Amino acid sequence: MKTPPGVGSSAAGSLPRPVHAGYALGSLATGAFGTVPGLLLLPYLTDTLGVAAGLAALLVLLPKAWDVLVNPVAGRISDRTRSRWGARRPYLLIGGLALAVLFASIFAAPFGNGPAAAAYVAFAFLATATAFAFFQVPYVAMPAELTDDYAERTRLMTWRIAVLALAILVSGAVAPLVVTAGGDGVAGHRWMGLFVAVLIALGALGAFFGTRSAPTGSVGGSEPTLRAQLAVAGANRPFRALLICFVVQSAGVATILAGVNYFAGQILRDDESGPTLLFVCFVGPALLVMPIWTRVGARLGKRTALVVASLILAAGALALIAAPVLPPVAVYLVVAVLGVGYAGQQVFALAMLPDCIAYDTARTGRRQAGVFTGLWTAGETFGLALGPGIYGLVLQLSGYVSSDTGTAAAQSDTARLGVLLGFTIIPALLVGPPIFLLRRYTLTPAVLAAAAQDRRGDQEVAVGDRHEKGTITS
Repeated sequence: MKTPPGVGSSAAGSLPRPVHAGYALGSLATGAFGTVPGLLLLPYLTDTLGVAAGLAALLVLLPKAWDVLVNPVAGRISDRTRSRWGARRPYLLIGGLALAVLFASIFAAPFGNGPAAAAYVAFAFLATATAFAFFQVPYVAMPAELTDDYAERTRLMTWRIAVLALAILVSGAVAPLVVTAGGDGVAGHRWMGLFVAVLIALGALGAFFGTRSAPTGSVGGSEPTLRAQLAVAGANRPFRALLICFVVQSAGVATILAGVNYFAGQILRDDESGPTLLFVCFVGPALLVMPIWTRVGARLGKRTALVVASLILAAGALALIAAPVLPPVAVYLVVAVLGVGYAGQQVFALAMLPDCIAYDTARTGRRQAGVFTGLWTAGETFGLALGPGIYGLVLQLSGYVSSDTGTAAAQSDTARLGVLLGFTIIPALLVGPPIFLLRRYTLTPAVLAAAAQDRRGDQEVAVGDRHEKGTITS
């Protein structure tokens, strides 16, 4: 009997380790771009270019919000692409290298400080976000086409999240050190931009060449308009529930990232080593607990494991409200707990997405991975942009004072309270409550198998009807 799409563990669904590793290398690019702007761009605008916190938040939010429109377009285009490299891989190369070059341009600062500098950053960030869409959407679409195996997709995502955690660790922890080593201010940020650009290029090239021996899968027709794509996604209730949950949670995670520098400087009083230590404590545990999360998912199921991971992440963020009265070592330990929750939250959400795509394929008979991943990455990108926007708004409302010296200005107690609340209470509220949406996520191997069986039954009936009509006619 043929294995239904998206279900089972046939040999045909298994992938060799080099493909696992090659695909995972793309997370060097997604991890670096998803981390560094959220970590350093807002402080770069407020404490180096002297942009007011509220305006800086808007400049960070709007270019990435643009991807809400661009990502579905990238999905449609990659769905329709036909090449000897498959539908997705050309964009890993072209989009990835363009992303690297444009990222370095964000921090080039050709106009120094002032309004012109702020406008330049917004334009460069917009162009970079567009290039990222054409890399990320095809990249995220690939797992649904690389394998039909339910469990294999989780293994593929485990590799990817492990490299993603490493990318976040390297880019997030080392980038601030590069800024300092480069002399802080504009010069230091230029060197940092080049460093991250190299990471992105390595990730893009690794994913392109690492997946050259992988199956390309079959890609069906894509919906012609954004409205039609939204209709397809809206009809897939599990995808709809998972998407909304993940977008809101991404905003919570991005709020934490946006607050790292501010939290280290204003709450821990450690401008130099604080950001790096926070990142090591946040991401380091993720590299260790990934195999544990894989076993938890196998025992509890992906949905329950995602709920557990989200609760750990939210509880850790909430506990940090006590940071001003805790010794630094205790703060770093709590941040490590956040890292454990973050690892599980990422791996299970991303492992559930291909299941939603497989469910749609089994239900409709059409492979439209680009439709779903275009909307998914648009939502994720918007969430990651919304986080710094929220944090910048909190800073503005609490009276945070900007600076154009490359060093943060002295802040009032109210501003320091805003720094703390934006790093703790707000992320907890964004990560925890959305798990109730997952009650509508009902996909299991049995459900996927039943959907595939129903589809085959409908096809057999249709073939029988055509045969009967042909007999009567003759």
